[in-house]
Amino acid sequence: MIYLSEDIYGFDLTKALAEISEQRREQALKFKHEEGQRLCVLAYQLLKQGLREAYGIEENPVFEYGPHGKPTIVGHPDIHFNLSHCREAAVCALSSQPVGIDVERIRRYDRHLIEYTMNDAEIRDIEAAPDPARHFIRLWTMKEAVLKLTGEGIARDLKTVLTADYRIETVERPSFIYSQATL
Repeated sequence: MIYLSEDIYGFDLTKALAEISEQRREQALKFKHEEGQRLCVLAYQLLKQGLREAYGIEENPVFEYGPHGKPTIVGHPDIHFNLSHCREAAVCALSSQPVGIDVERIRRYDRHLIEYTMNDAEIRDIEAAPDPARHFIRLWTMKEAVLKLTGEGIARDLKTVLTADYRIETVERPSFIYSQATL
């Protein structure tokens, strides 16, 4: 199940910070700017909503982290989730199976980043696309979702991430794109 919100300024931040776990509050307050704090809180609120609706869990989830930073919910190893946010939206994927999700706003990119993250076929596809920036972000979210699914982070060669081993669903909105990866 995917939970998405673009309503970054539609809640009382002070009240929301008081209603989340201390662990997540500390994470949110590490962001220098209010926008980052709001996005961090909003992603967590989406997780809380999903846990309440799908599992009847009312308490604030507390996370523990794998070797590369992939979070799991303490006391609920059977519930898999992943969070992501960008300037445009926050998103949460919730599942009974491992899952990864990434959301990115459409923006300019530089050639160096493409050469570092994309293989030759992907570079050709980006360059031939009607909107190269959009196509790059689409591929980037797919790769990030897979890396978040596997818990490897960017330690893996980004040029070889997209294989038939993963099921990837991508949704394009006017100002952002998100992808979810599952096995």
